[in-house]
Amino acid sequence: MEPISTALAGIALVKQSVDFIKSNISTAQDIGQIAGQIDALFTGQKQVQQASNKKSGVGLADQFGVQSVAQEMIDARLAAEQIAEVARMVDFRFGHGTWASILAERQKRIQQAKEARAAQLKMERERTQEMIENFKIGAIAVGLVVVIIGLFIGVMTATAGVIVK
Repeated sequence: MEPISTALAGIALVKQSVDFIKSNISTAQDIGQIAGQIDALFTGQKQVQQASNKKSGVGLADQFGVQSVAQEMIDARLAAEQIAEVARMVDFRFGHGTWASILAERQKRIQQAKEARAAQLKMERERTQEMIENFKIGAIAVGLVVVIIGLFIGVMTATAGVIVK
């Protein structure tokens, strides 16, 4: 997906999520009833940010053109405004600090996911290194066996030549 369509999809997702939250927040019994739309809101915001970041592979005119820069800035601000509006609605409906708690928990989970991924990569690197070490040890063992067999055959051949004479 190209950056412009990604940004448009992101903005559309933000708007759709905000509209759903606006129409359902007054009847929501708990935050879980709108949690999916809050996730979609964050996903839309991420898409807008990614669209801006993907511009690095496009031509200079596309990257630095006034229209491109203006659109990126407007999309980012629209997403931020929509998120601020949702934050106010959530805090109003579920109590002051609810939105901050959501953001803190989200950040904690993102950090945990990053740490889990880093641990997984570390384990994979260690396993690969262990396999390489095992291969080296195996190669050395095979080499030693070949040398020992070669020496044994050489000694047997030399001994057989001495006995025959």
